[in-house]
Amino acid sequence: MNFESTRRRLTEKQADTVDRLTKAAVEVLREEGFAGLTVRSVAGIAGVAPATAYTYFSSKEHLVAEVFWRRLAASPQPLDEGLDRTGRVVAVLRHIALLVADEPELAGAVTNALLGRDPDVEHLRARIGLEIRDRLATALGDGHDPDVLEALELLYAGGLVRAGMGYGSYAQFADRLETSAKLILE
Repeated sequence: MNFESTRRRLTEKQADTVDRLTKAAVEVLREEGFAGLTVRSVAGIAGVAPATAYTYFSSKEHLVAEVFWRRLAASPQPLDEGLDRTGRVVAVLRHIALLVADEPELAGAVTNALLGRDPDVEHLRARIGLEIRDRLATALGDGHDPDVLEALELLYAGGLVRAGMGYGSYAQFADRLETSAKLILE
């Protein structure tokens, strides 16, 4: 799947460069954490000039937000396999929460990045939020209560911040989301 950068339309060669940069960002995060991540270091691993990297990503927060956006957009909607409404919602929340659970440095970086004020991050945060909203709305089904949808969005966002602050692992966060979603829906 070819994802388009938030800053410009990409040719195939440019899309390849952006792909290499996002993969290199994950490598740097694994070794250095968010504090050690720089667009310059990512560019070096990706084999591109720092100036080239900055034509695609305005900041390290923008780069990390793009990594998460790509993972979310590429991940399939969980199969409902005959689940009821609560089961479908829980499956969506768990799936999104676990997208980066196996990579604690990336997970923490995503939380930090998505809280940034960079306009490119704000754009991605809106896209991510809409994708999560659409997935939850689909799981809730036709005629859902908009207040319930908003409560589930607040639940997810609050849980993401708590996990990013170190109040538990992302796997624990997924379990808490399930419990809390059931309280809201049942």
